[in-house]
Amino acid sequence: MILELVDIRIHPGQQAAFDEALQRGIREVISKAKGFRGFKIYKGIETAERYVVNIYWDTLENHTVDFRGSPAFADWRAIVGPFFNGAPAVEHFNLLAE
Repeated sequence: MILELVDIRIHPGQQAAFDEALQRGIREVISKAKGFRGFKIYKGIETAERYVVNIYWDTLENHTVDFRGSPAFADWRAIVGPFFNGAPAVEHFNLLAE
């Protein structure tokens, strides 16, 4: 399994609307993608406009090719993109130990 770690900064004062949009986007779009396994969303405490999203995929290609290359990616960005205060940082990880 692959972890996609997304570090998102949003415009100040948009937290409540973004909370709803982020969850809706994952539920309605990403969760239907090939290889999707689950997610976790973390909200910043010290920085209220910062979110860290963990999305779990079967393979790296399920995210980078299957999802990002599909029309669903544009649907996802249409839901959450207007809130972004800069491009999100996205990295992928393999599990080393539990």
